[in-house]
This record gives sequence, structure tokens and C-alpha cells, in this order.
Amino acid sequence: MTTTDRRSDDAETLADLLGGARGAIDATVPPVAFVLAWLVSGELWVATVASLVLAAAIALWQWRQGRKPRAVLLGVAGVAVAAMIALRTGRAEDFFVVQLAANAASALVWVVSIAFRWPLLGVVVGLVLRQRGAWRRDPALARGYARASWVWVAQYVVRVAVFGPLWWSGDVVALAVARVGLSWPLVALCLLVSWLVLRRSLPPEHPGVRHPQSQPQGQSQAA
Repeated sequence: MTTTDRRSDDAETLADLLGGARGAIDATVPPVAFVLAWLVSGELWVATVASLVLAAAIALWQWRQGRKPRAVLLGVAGVAVAAMIALRTGRAEDFFVVQLAANAASALVWVVSIAFRWPLLGVVVGLVLRQRGAWRRDPALARGYARASWVWVAQYVVRVAVFGPLWWSGDVVALAVARVGLSWPLVALCLLVSWLVLRRSLPPEHPGVRHPQSQPQGQSQAA
């Protein structure tokens, strides 16, 4: 297999590994259903039921497609928590508090992972490819993952910057629109850009993410 072929396989693996657009599309359905039901009925409990029913239906479909039960249950739990918060406060916009907090926390975690030289992009790809810590012993690959991980930080920061003011102003419809616009399109863009950053960070002779190169003895790992 040539280096170009290997990198083509790696690009496909990266997109599949991090969920692609399919999971992001599924995740937008319950919030949109919540807002639409709230607008039509004016009742938060109706919106809650609508979002939970659709979340459960999507979870069942994902489970039948072979997705891990824990991931399926976490998706439903996220919608349930968001709905319960909105019911508790009586504010429809609070349905999006979980999303706002999750993106802020994710940005922080990714920054910390880069600072400690365990960039999460490398961790996730390494786990899926069953490389354990082999990628960290490859200075070029470790550096590439660190650079590409900043793309994911930027993704979360963009969401916080958009969701925050909309939530503060109580614009529920705009929050739903932003939830759709900043889900699968942003995920797809992030996958593409992070892959390009990673690929261009590797020297031309590097065989790609599937084939970490051991660090020569006596050399220190690049940050």
C-alpha cells in the first residue's frame, strides 16, 4: 500500500471514528422537536414529552443499527436532563443549558489534554486503532494530533460564543436554529479541517496515522 493510499484510509477512518455527520444530525432532532412543540402548544410539558419520545425513538434505531447501549442511553439521558431543567425553571431556553455547559467543558478538557501532551484527538484515534500509546512515541504524529486538536477546541468555543448570548437573551427559536446550524455542518467542517491539519503536520515520508513511527532512542518527544 502506498503512502497516499494509507492516508486516504486514515482520512476515512478519522471521519468514521469521530461520528461524522450522522450522529450530529440525530442529536438535533430532539431539541428541534422541543422548540416546535413548545411554540405550538405553549406548554413545556408537551415539549418535554415530544423531545423525549423522539430521543427514545432515535436511540432505539441507533441500538438496532449496532451502536453501543451505553452511548445510546447517554444520548437519551442528555435530552431528559435538558428537559427536566427547562421544566424546573419554567424557561424554555434552559433546555439548551446542558448544551452550553457541555461545550464549555469540552473546550476546557481539550485544551488541558493538549497542555499535558495527551491531545484528545490522538487519544480517541489511538484507542479506535488499538495503538494504545504508540502514537505518543512518534514525535511527528504527536505534534500533528496536538495541532489538529486545536480545531476541535475552536469548534466548542464557537458554539459557546453563539449559544451563550442567545440563551442569555432568551431567544428560544434562535437557539434551535443555532443548534442545527452548529451541529452537523460544524462537525463535518471540523472533521475535514482537523484531518487536513493533521495530514499537513506529518512529513511527506510519514506512513500515516495507522503506522506510528517509534521515536529514535535518546531523542525527546516533540510537544
